[in-house]
Amino acid sequence: MNLSRIVITGVGLTAPNGNNLTEFRQALLTGKSGVELFETRHMGKVLAGVCKFEATRYQSRKELRIGTRAGSVSIYCANEAIKDSGVAWDQVDKSRVGIYIGITEHGNVETENEIHSLSTFGNDTKFWSHHHNPRTVANNAAGEASLNLGVTGPAYTLGAACAAGNIGIIHAAQMLRLGEVDFALAGGVSESIRSFGIFASFKSQGALAHHEDPTKASRPFDKARNGIVVSEGGGLFALERLEDAVARGAKIYGEIAGYAINSDASDYVLPNPERQAQCIRQAIKHAGMTPDQIDILNAHATSTPLGDIQECQAIAAAFEGYRLPHINNTKSFIGHAMGAAGSIELAGNLPSFDDLVVHPTINVDDLDPQCALPTLVINQPLAVKRVDAVLNNSFGMLGINSALIVKRYSA
Repeated sequence: MNLSRIVITGVGLTAPNGNNLTEFRQALLTGKSGVELFETRHMGKVLAGVCKFEATRYQSRKELRIGTRAGSVSIYCANEAIKDSGVAWDQVDKSRVGIYIGITEHGNVETENEIHSLSTFGNDTKFWSHHHNPRTVANNAAGEASLNLGVTGPAYTLGAACAAGNIGIIHAAQMLRLGEVDFALAGGVSESIRSFGIFASFKSQGALAHHEDPTKASRPFDKARNGIVVSEGGGLFALERLEDAVARGAKIYGEIAGYAINSDASDYVLPNPERQAQCIRQAIKHAGMTPDQIDILNAHATSTPLGDIQECQAIAAAFEGYRLPHINNTKSFIGHAMGAAGSIELAGNLPSFDDLVVHPTINVDDLDPQCALPTLVINQPLAVKRVDAVLNNSFGMLGINSALIVKRYSA
């Protein structure tokens, strides 16, 4: 096994409040939300985080008609990450490139659309699209990116609910260390807002956020929080072995320091704070670090009444006896981007290595005493003296937990 250090050399993203890292970071520092009212079949207007990237930058209109929203998000983010990495793409051996994309679910959007379309033709299946099968296979997002980029190496998705963005990056790091690929595009994507079913399901659970002001609907840790704002988006990173990045003089955003993945094995939906704490501790141990070496922790907190409390309990337990890191949350700005959440949220904290500013959690007007960890960064950015390590929490349904640590690169 190749124990090479793995580094991030490029970032491509689209979020409801920014279509590249510079825009996104500026939104996080100025309190700009990306949540708005969004018209959804059978549900009317719902609150959602909606991306507005320029899809035709990398796809023709015909390709957009044939493909999927998830594929389009992937193509945009992958191309942006390659461009940002500065790699000479035309000289890269495409058989040595891997694409590893985390997803929450795939195929619901296309199936809902086909059923709706079919209903307008008397449910005659001859009107069912012949594009449906390639649109709905689980590897669609990575497959569309491989077609667009001419990548002939491994390209597939990892289904891991809302932990998927982290897990795509973790898997890519492992494959680079194994020598399976030399360059990886990894992270997560989500097209969730295009499915009315996800809104309907959260509503039936009593877990769908509501607020008269869309920009204030996602409010983790606030006493008045009342549920999830569903969002779409994508975040893909260019990852390389350190020696390869240094050899070509690449800009390095940070180094993958450690990670952990575990499972609750206790409930379909309700999180398990004991297992979450265990995951955090395992990631820190894997990185060869101690808890007091973590400077920023991005909380998964989805703005559900119980979930936020349980994660705060997990964080307190994982850091018991140590200095707590500064804790922030990105979903307060953009809602929950599901499979893309972990990768987008990690990207938003990477600039802290350079500017030494911790972006806040916004919309906290009345802090819930059960979430009142003393190092929460609330409503305003915080200038700090040191940012050497960022820990990113991402947890998902059916009890999948992930924690990923990125540290400041030093030779």
